Formats: sequence, C-alpha cells, structure tokens
Amino acid sequence: MSSKLIGALFALLLTLPGVAHARVETIKVHSPSIEGNLEGNDATRKVHVILPPGYDYEFERRYPVVYFLHGFTSTADRTLEGIDPDAALAAFEGQEMILVLPDSYTKRGGSFYASGSTVGDFESFIAKDLVAAIDLQFRTIADRESRGLAGHSMGGYGTLRIGMKYPEVFSSIYPMAPCCTQPRPSRPGDAKYETMDPDTLTAEQFWDYGYFAWSAAFSPNPQNPPYFLDLGTKDGKPDAMTVARWALNSPAAMISQYQGNLKKLEAIALDVGEQDFLLEEVKAMHAQLDNFGVEHEFMLFEGDHTNRVSERFRSQLLPFFAKHLDPEAE
Repeated sequence: MSSKLIGALFALLLTLPGVAHARVETIKVHSPSIEGNLEGNDATRKVHVILPPGYDYEFERRYPVVYFLHGFTSTADRTLEGIDPDAALAAFEGQEMILVLPDSYTKRGGSFYASGSTVGDFESFIAKDLVAAIDLQFRTIADRESRGLAGHSMGGYGTLRIGMKYPEVFSSIYPMAPCCTQPRPSRPGDAKYETMDPDTLTAEQFWDYGYFAWSAAFSPNPQNPPYFLDLGTKDGKPDAMTVARWALNSPAAMISQYQGNLKKLEAIALDVGEQDFLLEEVKAMHAQLDNFGVEHEFMLFEGDHTNRVSERFRSQLLPFFAKHLDPEAE
C-alpha cells in the first residue's frame, strides 16, 4: 500500500466522529523583552497552544493564529479551564486555526501588557518574542493577514494597545470589555496607598491590588525602591506628573497618535455588557474610534463583566476571526 494511500486513510479516520480532536500543547517561551525587570517577573512564560484536529495529519498545511490575552489576576491556566478546545475550534466555522494563550501574570497580578522597567516589556513579549516563537515552533501562516489578537478586560486593553502599535504584526483585533481605555484621575482616597504595603495585598483586595499593578505598569520608577513605582499622590496630594503618565497610556489618549495604524487593520470588533461596570468607559472608546474615523464593529449585550465571556468567546470572537483572517498561505 502506498504511503499516499496510508496517509489518506489516516486522514479519513481522523475526520470520523469521536476521532478528530483539538490538541493542547503547553510550551515555555523565553522573552528577552521581559529580562531584567525590577519586580523579578520570570522572563520564561508558560503558553498554551491549541492545535486544530488537522494539525497532526495534514503535515504540509499551515494555519492562521489567534492570540488571546487574559485579564487581571488571571492566568493562561485559568483561561484554558474556561475553554473547551474542541468547541472553541469548532466555533471557527470550518476554518481551522491555532489558538495561543500566553501567561502574563506578574508579582502584582498582571502586566497590563505595558512596557516598562518595573514590570518588564510585556508589550514586546506579545508582539515580538511570542509571535516569533510560535511561528518558529508551529506550522503557522507567518503573515499579518493570518494573525489576530484578542483579549478580555486587561487583555482587551492589551489588545487595543498592541493592535494600534503593531498593525504590521496583527491584521484584526477584538478587545472584549477592555479596561483602562480612559485616563484615570487621582481620586479621593488615593492617598491611603502611600502608607500601604502592596506585598501584603491579595487578589481578593482587587481594587487595591490593581492600583499597585497599574502604577507598576504605567508609572515605573527604577529610582524609587522597594516597589519601583510612583503613586498618583505625594504627601496626600495628587501628583500631576504621575497622573499625566497614566493618561498617556490610555487608548483614548493614544488614538490620535495611532489612528493611522488602526485604519490599517482589516477589522476591529469591540464589545461590552449592558451591566458591565466598564460600560460607559467602553462606550466612550467606541465614540472616540468613531470620532477619528476608525471603522469598527461595536456590540452591546445583556450581561456583566464576566458572566458571558466563555459563551461570547465561542459565539462572537472566534467566528469574527474565521471571517477576517486569511486561511491561505502564500
């Protein structure tokens, strides 16, 4: 029996019900971009890669890739737990793709996918180091037209941030309920953080925990040990310079600089739940995209910040990429 016939029979077997399944491969990716950060965050990151059923028998085929960024205090493991790999890849509506789930958890609960000396350059980890590693280790279509970026909450913020800076890497983006899109002012009560030890906080103290993670990401200060960050207040009063640094990292402020890049993208989708605490902020982002003439799809749905993430991941996000990513290798 010829090798071609054996291969054809094997391929047929794997397409039968109960035989063909997605496969999860967990790898470690070392990121030079994260090296030397002052928080001591590991530069070698766990990454889950969900491979489509055809990957293990269509040996010459290459696949589009979707990168999904997790939210604050979450991890790649928790993201994978919320995904049925077979159901997820079935949601690509007949277009087989690779799904990549990188871990960006940090000492303070999350990197915000920013670039700085304290947390590390997680922006470049995603856009450069990770993409290069995935293209090297797997049979991807290594082209922007076949590469998408998405994420939820903090990951949605990272999607906007990285998407508008790297249109040569990703062609389509889908931020789900992105946080941090608008400038954050110094608020009454922020002065309490001046006497708080962030090392004693836990993820259950979500907003306090987030304040220090935010500061580490957006106002790093290598000259300010032991936490290497600047807070939004100094001696009980708002620190205008720090608040300005925060504002410069908001997509609302970045859009005027990167509107041209956003217009280079093939497609942008943006969504938020009607009961989400980020509703008004995300609606403002939608209006700002409109104001700068950036074409995008905006969706409101019945739900809060977290209760429909898994369902919409399958019903909306993955079909979006099936529609917009090029499935053919040149």
